[in-house]
Amino acid sequence: MGRGEASNRKLVGREEWEKRLTDVKIKKEDMNTIIMNFLVTEGYVEAADTFCKESGTQPGVDLNAITDRMEIRKAVQSGNVDFAVERVNDLSPEILEEKQELYFHLQQQRLIELIRLGKTEEALEFAQDILAPQGEENPEFLEELERTVALLAFEDTKNSPLADLMDIAQRQKTASELNAAILSTQCQEKEPQLLNFLRMVIWAQQQLGEKVDFPRINDLTSAALADNAN
Repeated sequence: MGRGEASNRKLVGREEWEKRLTDVKIKKEDMNTIIMNFLVTEGYVEAADTFCKESGTQPGVDLNAITDRMEIRKAVQSGNVDFAVERVNDLSPEILEEKQELYFHLQQQRLIELIRLGKTEEALEFAQDILAPQGEENPEFLEELERTVALLAFEDTKNSPLADLMDIAQRQKTASELNAAILSTQCQEKEPQLLNFLRMVIWAQQQLGEKVDFPRINDLTSAALADNAN
């Protein structure tokens, strides 16, 4: 945006903008619903139970089901993929039967954990017997399979070109994919409504900023207003 365009924007100072924000009324019930949705989706069972008792906001789901889901998620995050798969099959066996990509990623993670433990022979056997057939049936999995098996070529996997596969973030990615699948089968949203609202805030500020110079919220964590752009 050029200087001429910027100068044509309406200027709204901090005091006026804060007043406008204060004048926006949000029902407490709506806020409570968003909070409960976040607690349920992210699996904070005890917090959801306490919030239900204190605010009267119902979770809308069986909290025991959340406990099962989080147990599965934590298992993947700690590298115990076998236990996670077993618990998923106990909870909703159709999940892994219908979602081939998710099943592949879980088995890929299992291979990564074998490599992490230095069980080279077992990892090779697992790749040949379990993952290779999946790659033959689903060519879209081949690249990921080849990258994972290639880890076996490095003695120091954490400092190899494929180190990202050994990172904890890889476990988190697989755990999140599985968590989203379980939520979907339980007819729940895959992510908290709060995230959508935050995206809307960012989008709305971008749109409004084309016409108005106003104090923006740049840090969504603190929600503090920044100074005007000009």
